[in-house]
Order: sequence, then structure tokens, then C-alpha cells
Amino acid sequence: MRTSPTKAFFGHSAAVITSLVMAFPVYLIVVNSLKTKAQASSMGADLPTSLNFENFLAAADKGKLVTSFFNSMLYASASTVIGTLVAAMAAFVLSRARTPLRRFLYFFIILGIALPINFFTLTTIMQATHLINTKLGIIVLYAATQVPFSVFLIYGFIGSIPRELDEAAIIDGCNPLQLFFGVILPLLKPVLVTAAILNFLGTWNDFLFPLYYLNSSSNWPMTLAVYNFFGQYQQSWNLVSADILMTIVPVLVVYLLGQRFILSGLTSGSVKG
Repeated sequence: MRTSPTKAFFGHSAAVITSLVMAFPVYLIVVNSLKTKAQASSMGADLPTSLNFENFLAAADKGKLVTSFFNSMLYASASTVIGTLVAAMAAFVLSRARTPLRRFLYFFIILGIALPINFFTLTTIMQATHLINTKLGIIVLYAATQVPFSVFLIYGFIGSIPRELDEAAIIDGCNPLQLFFGVILPLLKPVLVTAAILNFLGTWNDFLFPLYYLNSSSNWPMTLAVYNFFGQYQQSWNLVSADILMTIVPVLVVYLLGQRFILSGLTSGSVKG
């Protein structure tokens, strides 16, 4: 069905306007991160008269961004690997033998997508397990919260993989672990990359969990470091902008590198599931 020129024009116009609206705040951050303190005080959209790259060095030093960057990278990477792998294993088991019990377990798990987190109960558990203010605790917490959506995403994709592959592998002598890691897991690459990217971005941008469960500044990720930096240097918008820009650049890089996998991973298993 062909789209009329008028509809195409308005559709493209709407897309361009939306893109400009979304990109404008990023533009403000970029140009003001290169200005002097006086020029950036109004957070204007005008270009800087000179490029002050020393703002980034000052923000990194005063905001302790190097330590926070490696903390964020550790939390996002480790939790993504654990959460995505656990979700893939769970989705495979639940998808291949769809008994009433496993069907119930599947819906029970994906309820975590919609249900809010009970922070009172979660805090009690974190205290009982001595995981508060520890890097291991925040990694486990992030990995656990990633499982529901990842299971939902991978479950439908596995339904598009023929069961004959399982039967052939079992006939060849594969045990369940060999079947999953040697045969099924390589076929899940598109959806695994999609889940991993979305989980990584969600963890990198999260603010509440570190705020509640990381008291030591040496364990803070970049989101808390930026929050603390803004409280101390809120009059220096050039440094604040540089600080924010250094926080969002890794997210943009990860998204740009993996964007071609996201759409394919979201749609590949949409027919069956």
C-alpha cells in the first residue's frame, strides 16, 4: 500500500521536529560544556567564543569521575552478563516444555516488568544478607531486576527456533548444558545483544538503587557522582555540562554500536511465542 505524498510529507516533518526537540538539550549540554563559567551562566544556545576543553579535566578531577566511571562500567557490565545469561537459560526451559506449571512460572516472572519494587522489603533483604553498600550487592540487585524483561524478550525468540535442533543434538549425545550453550545460545545472538544493550543502558542510567543502597562515595556510579557534583558546583554550568556530557557519551557509544541489533532482536520472535 503506497503512502500519499501529503502523508509522507507530514510524517517526515513530524519526525524531523521530534528529532530536533530531542536533540536540542544535548546540543545545549555540548556547547555550554565548552564555554567559560561566565558564558555558560545563562545556559544559552549560542556557540562558545573559545573552546575550553579544560572544563572536562576540571570536572573529571573535582567530580571524581574516573572512579565513578569504572564503578558504573562494573555494575552495568557484570549485571548485564549475569542477568541476560540467567534470563536466557530460564526462557529456554520455560519455552521448550510449556506445561501449566511452567506457563504459570513464566507469567509470574514477567509480572516483574509491571509491578513496582517494594523498597521496604528489599532493604530488609539487603540488610539481612549484608549486601548494602557493597559492589556485589548492587550487581546482584541489578541482575535480578533485569531478568523479567529479558525473559519476556528471549522467550518469544526461542519459540522461533525449531525443536528439531534439540532432538538432533540429544541424539548426538548432548546433555542439557551442552545443548543450551553449544547449540541454542549461539542462535540467540540477536535477541541477547538486544537484551544486553537495553539492560546495560538501564543500569548505567539508574539513580535510585545507588542512592538507597550505596552510602560510600567510593562505590558511587556516575549518576550519583553527577548529582553530588551538581550540588557542589551548581553555579558553574560549564563544569556541570562537561560532567553530564562525559556521563552520557558511553551510553551513546553503546547504543550506536548496537542499534542494528535492537530492532531485529525485538521483532525476530514476535511471530511465535
